[in-house]
Parts: sequence; C-alpha cells; structure tokens
Amino acid sequence: MNRRGFLKGCTWAAAIGLSGRLGSAAESDTASQMPNIILCMTDDQGWGDVSYNGLKQIQTRTLDAMAAEGMRINRFYATHPSCSPTRAGVLTGRHPNRMGCFWPGMPLRRQEMTISQAVKRDGYVTGHFGKWHLNGVAGPGKPIAASDPLGPGQFGFDEWFSVSNYFEQDWTFSHNGKNVKVKGDGSDAIVAEALKFIGRLTQMKKPFLVLIWFGSPHAPHKPLSADLQAAGGSGYYGEIVGVDRAMGTLRRGLRQLGIADNTLLWFCSDNGGWIDPKAPNANGTNAGLRGRKGDMWEGGIRVPGLIEWPSHIKRPVVTEVPASTSDIYPTIVDILNLTVPDQVLPLDGISLVPLLDGRMKQRPKPMGFWQYAEGRPTFNTDSGPSAWNDNQYKLSKLGPSRYELYDVVADISEKTNLAAAYPEIVVRMKAELENWQQSVLRSYRGADYPTTLPARVK
Repeated sequence: MNRRGFLKGCTWAAAIGLSGRLGSAAESDTASQMPNIILCMTDDQGWGDVSYNGLKQIQTRTLDAMAAEGMRINRFYATHPSCSPTRAGVLTGRHPNRMGCFWPGMPLRRQEMTISQAVKRDGYVTGHFGKWHLNGVAGPGKPIAASDPLGPGQFGFDEWFSVSNYFEQDWTFSHNGKNVKVKGDGSDAIVAEALKFIGRLTQMKKPFLVLIWFGSPHAPHKPLSADLQAAGGSGYYGEIVGVDRAMGTLRRGLRQLGIADNTLLWFCSDNGGWIDPKAPNANGTNAGLRGRKGDMWEGGIRVPGLIEWPSHIKRPVVTEVPASTSDIYPTIVDILNLTVPDQVLPLDGISLVPLLDGRMKQRPKPMGFWQYAEGRPTFNTDSGPSAWNDNQYKLSKLGPSRYELYDVVADISEKTNLAAAYPEIVVRMKAELENWQQSVLRSYRGADYPTTLPARVK
C-alpha cells in the first residue's frame, strides 16, 4: 500500500493531522522495511516516577536510557485519568467517552476499530501481554477465557498472555484462554512471554504489533524482596524497579534478535500517580503537578512518554509539544500507510509523524479530556469535569458555568487562574470544548456506527 492510496482511502487524513510524508529517514533501506511496533504501558506510574524527571529514591536506568537515546515527550498525556478508559483510547485513537468506557473496569465496544485489527490488514501479527481491563471484569487480574466476547482475541490479537486487571508475583495468566501459573515477578513474566512471541516472528520474518501492559506499580505493591530492598522499603518503587528491569530485558532482547533499529518502542503510563495525602510517599510522585490519578489536573493525566526507534530517531530529542495516548493509533496508521475503509470516525488523536520527523513545532489540534462522574443519572456536557488543552493554555471546566484557565507552560502546577485576565481566550476555548463534547455525545449515542455490527478481523 502506498501513501497515495492511504490518503485516497481516508478522506479524514487532513483533519487528523496526517503528514503526507515520512521524511528522509523513511527513504533509507532500513526504515523502508515494515517496522515492528511495541507499545508498553505501566499502571498508575506518575509523571515524576522516573529519575530523568528528578526521582531520587530509585534509578530508572532503562527508562533513562530510552529518554537519553530516543524521543522524550515532556508533555505526554493519558487520554483519561484512569486505566480502562485510557486503554480504550490507545486501541482506538478515540476518546473513551465516545464508546461509553467511562471508568475503570468498563468494557470496550465491539463496534470500535482497534489498532490491532487495523494493522492485520497489512500482514502484521499481533500480541497482547499483561493487563487488559477492557472486558468489564473488576477486581484483581483474572485469567481471560477464550470464550470471553470482550477478550483480546476478539479485538484483533493473534496471541495473548493476559489477565483482566493488575497482577503481582506468582500470578495465573491466560495464554490464549489456557491458564498458566507463573512464578516470580509479573513484569518479568509478561516480557519473557512477549520475547518468545517476538523471537518466533523474527525467525519467520513477520512484522508484529505487540502490546506489553504492565500491572505495576498499581496497589497492593508486592514487589520481589530484592526490589523492595533496592527501593528502600517502598513497595511502590520496588514495583517500578521491576518494571525498569523488565524494560531492560526487552531492549536487550530486541538487540540480540537484531531488530532493535527497525522497532518502534513506545512507553507511557495509563494515568498519573495515585497520591495519598495521608501517606504522600507511598504511591509515588507527580513532581509538583497538581492533583493525582482520577483528577483532571495535570497530575492526573500527564505521564511519562518515551519513543525509541533508532532507524528513524537518530539523535536524542526532548520535545515540549503536547501529545497523548490517543495519538498512538493515528500515528501507527500513518507510519504504515494503512487504508482503513471502515474506520470509525471521528478520531481524537493526531499523527505524530511530523513530530518524529522534527517538523512539528506546535500541536495543530487541542486535546480534549472529560471524566464522566460516576453516579450522574445522565450523560451530558455537565456530567463531570472536563478540560481543553492546547500548546499553552488549559481550560478546566469544574462544573456548570465554572471555568478556570491556566498557562500550563509557565505554570506547570496550575496555581494561577487566568480566566479573569484573559476572557477572550476563555470564550474561544469554551466554545471549542462545547463543540467537542457535543461530538462525543453523538458518538456515545451510536452515531458513528453502521446499523449492523461491522465485520472485524480477529
């Protein structure tokens, strides 16, 4: 498939910010090959819970190496301040409220097009390893039955070694529906299984999309004893020690297989850290950001964001351009020049290919955030806090007719409300937020889907 065909097949390309070219790196022999793609995501890791952002209690050496050698996105955002909604946004490029995935544990709609289904059109083999949390099952992670109508296998994953939610040591996973008890740290376990899968596909010379979704550092924080000791007795940071080690195993494995250069490795968290006011050192740090997991403030949605792709990102890059987990889907579609004729629209994310190429200096389209407050009887534009975030300003809607404006470049901690000082900016962003919310409401009511369930590649 070529880019001309892609643009012809997707008339929405300009609207979601597709670049039209990949740049000089894509013209080299190495980068012209179909790239492998690995999407890694932690569970409740705060923006400050990496030593490259100032963390002192432990050293995240692997994540620091990725930041030093690849692209470090300082303003990277989770689609939502909680786990299941963000995961739905990663898979679809759409805000989770569009599909009714409002809170942790809520399912993904079968009508949605996922990135795993889309890349299979281009011959990719797909795998999911770790936390799923999109099949409507609450509580600690449970093995997912092969017959589960909302399991990974129903959304385009050829192989999966997964559980419904978070996991700890000595856990039982589901390998394509068959229960497998694994000894040791859960982060090590899912990376080991992912590398087996990747190794087989490398021998077969098959391109792959792999999702590695960690269950750490989500509570109850039960790391290996050595990791607990390395973290000075903190269970939370002990689990991050395990994640960092597992990421190191993954990076070494890619190099040993000889595929690291042509593999796009993306790392982020699903939401900000769960900061407990009664135990401020027990659940990580958001490094001066206001709020925590579950909040619409920066501490709830701003997370670590790293991209490593040696054949394309040849020099280390630190960028302040805002980006989000909803951008993952359209970025991959753009990189692969995919035609998705049955694409569910609209997308909320944009392609970050221009950012990878060094051509994006500002984000061309603001990001919308919206948390439907549990217990509200109806879903409307006043159902919970929302925000409209652009390159400099963030408009926060705290309730009906309650708006605050922050310069999140100069005021990272959101301390100074500028709404009274810049009423014209409030008016403009308020209208944009309202229009976006109305679009989300139309999607939630089913306007984006055909009358019958579309066929999906499984």
